[in-house]
Amino acid sequence: MTPLLSSLGQAEIARRLAGPGLGLRSGRFGFRIRSPIESIAAGMGLLYADYPLLAEDEFADFRLDLPTGTGLHRFWRPQVKVLHNNFRPFEPLPLAHAYPQMEWAMNWCIAGYAHDYLMLHAAVLERDGLALVLPAPPGSGKSTLCAGLLHRGWRLLTDELALVSLDEADRRITPLVRPVSIKNESVEVLRRFEPAVVFNEVTHGTAKGSVTHMKVPAEQVRRMDEVALPRWLVFPRYVPEADPVLLPRSRADSAIELGRNSFNYPLLGRQGFEALGDLVDACHCYDFSYSRLDDAVEVFDGLVRAEREGATR
Repeated sequence: MTPLLSSLGQAEIARRLAGPGLGLRSGRFGFRIRSPIESIAAGMGLLYADYPLLAEDEFADFRLDLPTGTGLHRFWRPQVKVLHNNFRPFEPLPLAHAYPQMEWAMNWCIAGYAHDYLMLHAAVLERDGLALVLPAPPGSGKSTLCAGLLHRGWRLLTDELALVSLDEADRRITPLVRPVSIKNESVEVLRRFEPAVVFNEVTHGTAKGSVTHMKVPAEQVRRMDEVALPRWLVFPRYVPEADPVLLPRSRADSAIELGRNSFNYPLLGRQGFEALGDLVDACHCYDFSYSRLDDAVEVFDGLVRAEREGATR
């Protein structure tokens, strides 16, 4: 049985990060991360406790180094850097931003290299083997909605990067299952909605405002190899004080908007066009506006009930 990160003490997590690197698996990808930064060790110990470790000599798809700044920046305005195979994809950030910077760098690795999938900027959750796809631009409430649903009977596949198979006979979505990024007022909204939720420390003053990451329940991490068939394609929009409204959306318009929310649709050419078209054809497409998570849960549970009733007829 593969050991989990929780089998290591916090001192050993920090030692591996500062030395040969700490390897773990998230979905189909292996990461090996090196960093001497205390907040990264603490955040990984908290949020990745239930993830399988990679052996020290095991292959990792992505290797990330997050060292501190050098020279004057060791003492004045300390910084964190990101290196992927000795290439620096981002400008240094303040040291206090180290943990979210690591998560963003992990997303960057997948978005930049996993072109054996059609990649969409979307959250994905599963019920009954069927996937709910939530594509949306920043500020739409996508991640908050995703975080709420996974605490009400839905299983998380991803909150950022949907990986759609390029196999014409099988368009299932492959999970990533990583901590969910939560911003600003949504932190308190989720604490009220689910008191048992586990957050990392909040990082203030980032380009996205105040940011933290939410731990995924252990049972959902254990199921991170279970793919799902797309069934519902819903474009969410948070509207303050609004009642929930779910309206059918045309497949043609949905396909156009989904293409805009893809990381590699143009790069894949015909393969991407066919994968996107098949995904839309397999789904019931909707626009959804909401303000309260409880209302959203009721609406999406209604979609599942309708699917079950249709399957029994």
